[in-house]
Amino acid sequence: MQNDSPIDALLSKLQPLRDALGTAVVGQHEVVEQLLIGLLAGGHVLLEGAPGLGKTLLVRSLGQALELQFRRVQFTPDLMPSDILGTELLEEDHGTGHRHFRFQQGPIFTHLLLADELNRTPPKTQAALLEAMQERTVSYAGTTYPLPAPFFVLATQNPIEQAGTYPLPEAQLDRFLLHVRVDYPTEQEERDILVQTTGSSSGTVPKVMHAEDVLALQAAVRQVHVSDDVLGWITRLVRASRPGAGAPDAVNHWIKWGAGPRAGQSLVLAAKARALLQGRFAATRDDVQALIAPVMRHRLLLSFAAEAEQKGADDVIAALLQAVPFPA
Repeated sequence: MQNDSPIDALLSKLQPLRDALGTAVVGQHEVVEQLLIGLLAGGHVLLEGAPGLGKTLLVRSLGQALELQFRRVQFTPDLMPSDILGTELLEEDHGTGHRHFRFQQGPIFTHLLLADELNRTPPKTQAALLEAMQERTVSYAGTTYPLPAPFFVLATQNPIEQAGTYPLPEAQLDRFLLHVRVDYPTEQEERDILVQTTGSSSGTVPKVMHAEDVLALQAAVRQVHVSDDVLGWITRLVRASRPGAGAPDAVNHWIKWGAGPRAGQSLVLAAKARALLQGRFAATRDDVQALIAPVMRHRLLLSFAAEAEQKGADDVIAALLQAVPFPA
């Protein structure tokens, strides 16, 4: 890439985009960065956090700042696939009396879809999102309908309350580029939240980008350079997460099933997006280290030994980084 190119004008909008989100969302800087990385990389993001941490507000604010169409679906046990994808309606032409079916598009036909509490709906409805997330299309009654571009799914789930939930299958988890954990705010941030949300301020989010800008940035991400050393390191990290494939002892002990090739693809794209978000045109090992946890934590199936030792996916990833260091 060269300086003074049209991409520079788009990159100059990224900081105003962060600032725009800051007018509505207090703190959560790492979450905001990972959300933007998912958007620039053209992937979907799974947000996990306790209720009341501003997950829905963050997604809605992102849609407003980007001037993207935003829709929210509250997933419940009685939600049907047609409630998301759409359904056919029988219509009659009153002039001719001719009847015909017309496809009524569901809420999935949008730029930015918030799938709130995705794990509260049965697998049949969860699976309705699979084609849309992977192919960016919806098939109904033998016809394939393209989804708007860009198409970005942000799903939330509550890690605390598990009664009446349906854990996402590994095939669907693998469709998410990042698994982002939303933590509690700091004391100062929580105080700022109280001031901002209990006063008379409207908290209007300024508009910064159009859909065309997002598509141009997603295309630019693909052009970011990744060196052979970084590519080789990513490959070794992903392969080392699989038991019996030269994995370190801790991984063999703690993991029942490791990450597949899509993890490597996601890590490369996320590293490229982080580099571009910071104004760089080459991804580094720092980008990989910053994103390996959100990229891989939902792609590892832990063993009973890990549960017995109270080891989580992030512990396994830390062991991976220690066992497979970046080449000197």
